[in-house]
Amino acid sequence: MFNKLARDLRAAQERDPAARNRWEIVLLYPGLHAVWCHRFAHGLWVRNVRFLARALSQWARWATGIEIHPGATIAPGFFIDHGMGVVIGETTVIGEEVTLYQGVTLGGTSLLKGKRHPTLEDRVVVGAGAKVLGAVTIGERSRIGANAVVVKDVPPDAVVVGVPGEIIRRGPHPVSRAPDLEHGRLPDVLGDALNDLVARVEKIEKTTGSKKSVSHHPTADHGVWHGEDFEI
Repeated sequence: MFNKLARDLRAAQERDPAARNRWEIVLLYPGLHAVWCHRFAHGLWVRNVRFLARALSQWARWATGIEIHPGATIAPGFFIDHGMGVVIGETTVIGEEVTLYQGVTLGGTSLLKGKRHPTLEDRVVVGAGAKVLGAVTIGERSRIGANAVVVKDVPPDAVVVGVPGEIIRRGPHPVSRAPDLEHGRLPDVLGDALNDLVARVEKIEKTTGSKKSVSHHPTADHGVWHGEDFEI
């Protein structure tokens, strides 16, 4: 237990550049408080002291704004940054060195009593506002973009963006490196698809000798769409 608590503290210190020292983290970080309360609540839960376990988790929810069911299984090195509005369901399984941001939901989509919540493998990062729903598995070292909605399994070393979540494979993230927290490095799936479609239509028109052209339509330039001034 003390080893887990120490790893949670170290995770907060390593993954939050605003953290100045350990005492500040111990006394003032609600994400750490919620995780530590869950460690004790889960210990009571697996020993069948379930009313007290739920009472402790409810107190932590009131104190931190983070709701973690005492039945959830969470490995060491878990870090919740900011944390307000995070919800983690009963049958959730979270691997080592996982990071969640505020507003994340790890929820269920079934009324069955069995496994109905997600499994997050080691070193997964879930961005702010993302929802991972159902008994899906998020492969190790994957990154879920902010506000994505994930309802199907995600392979290791992937990035997920959009609603519903689109999976983009990438090269393996080195195990020796820290968790991938670069939330700005997300692909623009819709923009890329539209650019490709416009390019294909222009190619067809040139081949057929059509007088029409779609070249005047706006396309993305390094993530910025250009067009006429739609002033009202």
